[in-house]
Amino acid sequence: MEKSLIHKSMKPRQRSVQRLSCSVQNYDWGKKGPDSEVARLYASNSGSEIDPEKPYAELWMGTHDSGPSFLIHQDLNGMSMSLKDWVSANSNELLGHKVVQKWGSDLPFLFKVLSVRKALSIQAHPDKDLAKVLHKFMPSVYKDDNHKPEMALAITHFQALCGFITLEELKGVLDNVPEIVQVVGSEVANQVFDTTNADGEDKVKSVLRLIFTQLVSATKEIVTTATTKLKNRLHMENQVRQLTEKEQLVLELERQYPDDVGVISAFFLNYVKLSPGEALCLGANEPHAYMFGDCIECMATSDNVVRAGLTPKHRDVKTLCSMLTYKQGCPEILKGVALNSYVTRYLPPFDEFEVDRCHLPQGESVEFPAVEGPSIFVVTYGEGIIYTSNFTGDINITQGEVLFVPADTEISITSASELHIYRAGVNSMFFQVP
Repeated sequence: MEKSLIHKSMKPRQRSVQRLSCSVQNYDWGKKGPDSEVARLYASNSGSEIDPEKPYAELWMGTHDSGPSFLIHQDLNGMSMSLKDWVSANSNELLGHKVVQKWGSDLPFLFKVLSVRKALSIQAHPDKDLAKVLHKFMPSVYKDDNHKPEMALAITHFQALCGFITLEELKGVLDNVPEIVQVVGSEVANQVFDTTNADGEDKVKSVLRLIFTQLVSATKEIVTTATTKLKNRLHMENQVRQLTEKEQLVLELERQYPDDVGVISAFFLNYVKLSPGEALCLGANEPHAYMFGDCIECMATSDNVVRAGLTPKHRDVKTLCSMLTYKQGCPEILKGVALNSYVTRYLPPFDEFEVDRCHLPQGESVEFPAVEGPSIFVVTYGEGIIYTSNFTGDINITQGEVLFVPADTEISITSASELHIYRAGVNSMFFQVP
């Protein structure tokens, strides 16, 4: 299929749909070689070969400086313009007036595909106020001043740790995992046992904050002793009983990150399993860690991460423990809302973004009506043709294709085979506010 848009002018037309060349992140936790969805998409998008020994963790589609996208269109000197520069120079035409008024001349969202082979760090993302402080005082670690609410939409079966378990569940953990009590001390553990929900939400959160801070602040020596005891005990007990899913996960985490406090911390968090088409929303200051699988991810345009475990990277335990909300209970799983027979929309409680999932059978067509803000489309499977209200010809699309669609542009897609497409755009609820 034709892989490039050819324009007669030196500059891309302001209102035209543009193919994008996107950035890949080769973080160590990514799936390797052809096992990675990210690798397959990036190879198609860039025309590069897949290195079978290399991890391909994230495909970034957007304007963030840590992983910018570029227009496929080149000028007469063979130079490609970055999406950020093009959007900045034509913000009202490309982003729409309301988006520019709210967020300025940059995309308010960052779109990604993730392929997770081993656990990401136990982490949280700061709210806007904290992000500004962190960026000011530690710009080498926190590279921007924006918040980072995000949503993960499962492509395959996807596993994650997210949010704290309930108080009663935590008491059960302390009863059944003596290694945690050995780390935090019996005095702290007893404060948990002596607390009930009748004491009020603030008291419960205070006790949870105390024990979690005590755990993740423990010395390396204490953590190593505890994880060794935990591993040996679970291996022995596995000979006489079936380990729980959480216990099996903890043993896997110990294999991935030996002597890491994040291994024990996993007992404090909900173990969430998503089926393809299910999504998880993560607000600011909520602890989480992705475990395994492939997903679409969308977030506010930021790369701020505060980490405390399951990572060789910089840890900021003090900041993490002070910023968390300490809300308890299982997170909501989003199933999406069907817009038609082929498109499902996922609306998080954040203005910056929404995600559409489109699975189109061979020979079928679907329309994406014009919206007041910009969109990015990524083709994860199959091939087809896109027709747009602002382009004179057809655009052939295939796996790995990424397209930027300006505001107020109607899109029609016809599939030549089974076709899987995901769209990110500004949350449609934002435009309904007067």
